[in-house]
Amino acid sequence: MPKIMVVDDEYEICAFLKSFFEERLYEVVTAISGEEALKKIEKERPQVILLDLKMPGKDGIEVLKEIKQRYPKIKVIMVTAVETSDKIEQAIKLGADNYITKPLSLEYLEMDVKDKITKLVE
Repeated sequence: MPKIMVVDDEYEICAFLKSFFEERLYEVVTAISGEEALKKIEKERPQVILLDLKMPGKDGIEVLKEIKQRYPKIKVIMVTAVETSDKIEQAIKLGADNYITKPLSLEYLEMDVKDKITKLVE
């Protein structure tokens, strides 16, 4: 079963995406902070991470840097409410595999996650 991690400081978004992807037969782990995500990645080994850009404490950029240094094969999709081109460019340069703006298109998000997992298997 494919495993994804949702990292967002808004509990409701984590719960909603967890439910959405579990209905589609994904195993889903959530974290409400960058620090929590980094602790869980080692144990959980998700294939894809949906990572919020703006969070208190370690923001998405800092977390992305650490993920890509330690686990370069994990696919990371940045999720942001505000499309700031400099932050998005920075994320792409650091190895983000895509970015999606809120409000989320669930159809597009599901397709993108499926695509990332398929590429890992190839």
